[in-house]
Amino acid sequence: MRRYRPEEAIQRAVFAHFAVRGARGVFAFHPANGGYRLPADAAVLKGLGLVPGVPDVIAIYQGQCFALELKAPGGCVSEQQRAVIAAMEAAGATCGIAEGLDAALRTLESWGLLRGRAM
Repeated sequence: MRRYRPEEAIQRAVFAHFAVRGARGVFAFHPANGGYRLPADAAVLKGLGLVPGVPDVIAIYQGQCFALELKAPGGCVSEQQRAVIAAMEAAGATCGIAEGLDAALRTLESWGLLRGRAM
């Protein structure tokens, strides 16, 4: 039996919105950082440049990088996630944290990555 993961449901919905109403030219993706890995596999990925704590949604639009960490209502941002967000902002990225789907969509709309609500 598969465990319900509310953040995963939010992420699926966010990418469904990108598919239907993403701004023309936006490139959005999820870095597959999550999930359990065997220690040997984790070491290989770390050596290849995987950075734990990277936000769930990365988007590039008009030469700018955007990153959004998604949280289910009541979810907490880890110190590692906060540190990565701070480092990304210091490098010039626009970053945010959204609790729930509505907050995520509002943030993406405010950044100009999603056109007006159409779903």
